[in-house]
Amino acid sequence: MAHINEHYRKLSAGYLFPEIARRSQAFLKSHPDRKLLKLGIGNTTEPITPSVIEGLHRGVEKLASPATYTGYGDEQGQEELRKALGDFYAARGVKLAIDEFFISDGAKPDSGNIQSIFGIDNIVAVQDPAYPVYVDSNVISGRTGSYDKGSGRYEGIYYMPCNSENGFFPEVPDTKVDLIYLCSPNNPTGAVATREQLAAFIDYAIKNKAVIIYDASYAEYISDEALPKSIFEIEGAKKCAIEINSLSKFSGFTGVRLGWSIVPKELTVEGSEAGALNSLWNRRQCTFFNGASNIVQEGALAVFSPKGIEESNKLVAYYMENARIIREGLQSLGLTVFGGDNAPYLWLQTPGGMSSWDFFDKLIEETNVVGTPGSGFGPAGEGYFRLSAFGHREDIIRAVESIKSNLKL
Repeated sequence: MAHINEHYRKLSAGYLFPEIARRSQAFLKSHPDRKLLKLGIGNTTEPITPSVIEGLHRGVEKLASPATYTGYGDEQGQEELRKALGDFYAARGVKLAIDEFFISDGAKPDSGNIQSIFGIDNIVAVQDPAYPVYVDSNVISGRTGSYDKGSGRYEGIYYMPCNSENGFFPEVPDTKVDLIYLCSPNNPTGAVATREQLAAFIDYAIKNKAVIIYDASYAEYISDEALPKSIFEIEGAKKCAIEINSLSKFSGFTGVRLGWSIVPKELTVEGSEAGALNSLWNRRQCTFFNGASNIVQEGALAVFSPKGIEESNKLVAYYMENARIIREGLQSLGLTVFGGDNAPYLWLQTPGGMSSWDFFDKLIEETNVVGTPGSGFGPAGEGYFRLSAFGHREDIIRAVESIKSNLKL
């Protein structure tokens, strides 16, 4: 008799974003005359830029001719694209070999799949709050115990609190852990790790033979030149870190889907020689993945052209102007807001000690604005609320004006 994976039953009630969608639909059903203003899920809204569209068209046109048609490609990604990524990192002082890059269909799949190359008995540490996939993928794999509703935590996970006192970036663990998930700029708090903070985690990881899984999906939103955009800018990182990134938020590829992981050959783990994880991830991709779309990879090549980078930087600037508008609007009401300066997310402290989901209901009821309850990102997110700068400018302005005019504080 077939059996299901019982670890799925451990997952806490509905996944965050579907639950937001469910509540939003219920609100619209009971208020058919109202229109929602969405500042919740971080989904890009502005068109893909002209040079990248041209690249995508080239990818389509190549499939129309016997001379240029391609079928299966390298599971690791087109060599030309991996070389372009190498040049992109080299421009900021990070030297990586072409076979340390693995092209994929996005950072979220890689963030979920990467844990499969590690043993089931590894102890996992996550920032709290954190993007749900880091925790949920390890729950599903069987690397945790049960969920405790009282604490909002899973048994067996080491939670690293991120709060206003530590600038929303955690201290290194005070006990031995094996896998450490870090996200900078952070989703949901918008906090960015300094070089000194990353160096402390790298020292810890090398000393404890741990591996850092570093999500840099929002790196191109960092405007402060003193802050690192890649963990590999920090000495020693190649010995202990995997970096995951994507074009979703840099170039509007949320629906197009293209990302990459960097698994250095210097990376070592307990009981294995250097290069073992690089080989294992390569084997995993060759076994379960046939490579990113040929068409999409042509679009990605266009992103890394001088014109493509210029256009993508303008997209980032557009969303960061949205962030400024939201931040200043909220602050004008006396609300406490973090982030929104080197990241497209704003982390709002709920007024009057209100719970995250209660504030969700209050915001949607009084202003028609949808945001994301901080508690959905982990227990330390309770009492906070995430707003996203992704949206059309006119919608951002309308949402902020609605909050300023209608929110009862």
